[in-house]
Amino acid sequence: MSARTSPISRPITIRRAVARDAKRLTRLVRGSGAYAGKYAAAVAGYRVGPDYIEAHRTFVAVGADEHGGRVLGFYSLVVAPPELDLLFVADDVQGRGIGRLLVAHMQSEARAAGIDRLKVVSHLPAADFYHRVGAVRTGTAFANPPAVPWDRPEFEFRIPPG
Repeated sequence: MSARTSPISRPITIRRAVARDAKRLTRLVRGSGAYAGKYAAAVAGYRVGPDYIEAHRTFVAVGADEHGGRVLGFYSLVVAPPELDLLFVADDVQGRGIGRLLVAHMQSEARAAGIDRLKVVSHLPAADFYHRVGAVRTGTAFANPPAVPWDRPEFEFRIPPG
């Protein structure tokens, strides 16, 4: 297996994000290879602050390492209206199942919150991922210049009862 597709060999824990994670989550968003080139402006000034973490159900996937745990990815679930607002996986660990773990965790959190469906406005390069993890394409979120000058696919996760 290549390094990009080999499974994670160390344990992964998903835990609630805390204020001290804010800078690491911001770096993960701004450093995402999916937002390189023409997409860079969309995340250049983006900030995941302690206030955001406090306001939304934000969870991090942490890998065991010599430094006590590296943030490998995260997601943020907005309860009202139901939406998966953010989902990022570090570039160097993509293709190893972390995104799938985060989506499964998100679905469990949504179910516990009484949500039966939730929206995702996808970044274009992430559309195939959302399709692969069970989201259904429902439409298009149209460009909103200058912040987002391109149309984006809109998906929906249907959350089956537990």
